Amino acid sequence: MTRASTPFSHRVIVGFDGSDPAVRALDHATDEAARRGTALEIICGWPWGKHPLPDYGVTDDTGKLLYSSARRMMDTAIERVRARAAQVAVSETLTTETAARALLRCGRDAALTVVGTRGHGGFAGLLLGSVSLRVAAHCTTPLMVVRGDQDADEHHRVLIGVASDADTDALHFAFREARRRGCALRVLHAWQSPAAPHGSHAASYHLSRDELEQLRKGAETVSQHAVAPLREAYPDIDVHPDTVCLGAGKALVEASRNADVAVLAAHRRPRHIGLQLGPVTHAMLHHAHCPVVLVPVG
Repeated sequence: MTRASTPFSHRVIVGFDGSDPAVRALDHATDEAARRGTALEIICGWPWGKHPLPDYGVTDDTGKLLYSSARRMMDTAIERVRARAAQVAVSETLTTETAARALLRCGRDAALTVVGTRGHGGFAGLLLGSVSLRVAAHCTTPLMVVRGDQDADEHHRVLIGVASDADTDALHFAFREARRRGCALRVLHAWQSPAAPHGSHAASYHLSRDELEQLRKGAETVSQHAVAPLREAYPDIDVHPDTVCLGAGKALVEASRNADVAVLAAHRRPRHIGLQLGPVTHAMLHHAHCPVVLVPVG
């Protein structure tokens, strides 16, 4: 493994394999490091199967060629960062670990981890690669998955989806991100009226207009209550609590059309096959129109 030391304790890290999505992730990571005034670390896991790094005493010629290619790729990435933001201190790590494992390990003390939607190993039609999904399911610090149109206009807006006022860490991250970007913050809560039951009693199921209005008013208070404790801490942020009657996944994907970045609290539940992301998170990671930041809960 090669890794340059850095004096910064809260750096931004980015996964890089030379693919087009990785280049976009690199650019976003550079901008995020510049906004934070922190260092940037570029991480490349060793993806070439049985050919180990020659630094480990292996004389395999193919391994040496692959290593040389990876070194040139990382050098090019560093040059790109310096051309984009000369003030950002940049280092690199080329490791024998898999990309996901390296990103999870290095991300434990990072301010932000950044990944693309998929790398060289993904199928052309794949919306999100296995590395990004694995890191999303297991990260312990904020993760940005770079989605959206590369040439999209800036909207000067951060979006956060809130399920309740318990999403405190994600709300703080969203407020700070709005401050770093100097833009407004939209705090969106989505709700739906209860689905009618099926069977012999379905015909008798009916919510009155007053009952629906009560549900609507209750839903509207969620985003308002969520931001209330933070307004004093972030008086400079133009914050807009909002509520829509729509499925949360669909509502947030649609709202992401008019945002520069979307923030979500990552509620992950243990299953027999490991931690699983919820349906709303999946919807955003696969279909959002802007980069998505997951802020782990717990």
